[in-house]
Amino acid sequence: MKYDVQLCEVLRRVQTAENTFDYTVLVPKLAEVAQPGQFAHIYVPGKTLRRPISICDIDKKNGTLRFVFQIRGAGTEQLSKFEVGDKMDILAPLGHGFTFDPNAHNLFIGGGIGVPPMLELAKELDCEKTIVLGYRDELFLNKEFEQYGKVVIATEDGSCGTKGNVLDAIRAESVDGQVIYSCGPTPMLRALKQYAADKGIEAWISLEEKMACGIGACLACVCKSKDVDHHTNVHNKRICKDGPVFNAQEVEL
Repeated sequence: MKYDVQLCEVLRRVQTAENTFDYTVLVPKLAEVAQPGQFAHIYVPGKTLRRPISICDIDKKNGTLRFVFQIRGAGTEQLSKFEVGDKMDILAPLGHGFTFDPNAHNLFIGGGIGVPPMLELAKELDCEKTIVLGYRDELFLNKEFEQYGKVVIATEDGSCGTKGNVLDAIRAESVDGQVIYSCGPTPMLRALKQYAADKGIEAWISLEEKMACGIGACLACVCKSKDVDHHTNVHNKRICKDGPVFNAQEVEL
């Protein structure tokens, strides 16, 4: 099964910060095939377009998926109103997830709402790893990451960890690694792409973008690429279909 639409029961709803919500839904069929780095397209009542939400945690044994998201507009605000026992209409799992090297010292980097999709990868990848998390001010999920590796924190206001961004924290804490896996805002990913190139190390980045169909048909979420896309015959990649995870050197940011 590539992906499917399922009506899923909400098992858990927690508000972890002012505008951050944590949901667990029961969906055994989708949990069985989901991979780190993939996402779900969730139907928003009253809206034409679904909202893409990264998969934060996959529990194949109990048949659940977990989503952690922040309110960024009317759509995500509506999603945050789902209560335990409600049914979510979910199209998943979508996209191309992370390709990882279990033998390398891996560097996991999440910024803002790019923090949640790194959790499942940190859980599944049993290797030497350092986890760098960047926040504006309020922390979330950081305690859960601590069971999977050393955690380094950066906050814009300096309230916890290094004051500044994730690269400031990497330099302040002398963090090093052989492969980078990251998700976050485009300026952060652009800086990490350059950092990886300067260091001569491999980097995989998960792009965040507004989407329409979620399955690569409408071309609403294309980004510039190094190579010609076989689907469009131009230098484009469809973030929802070819990504959201790319080798950093494949795409232009």
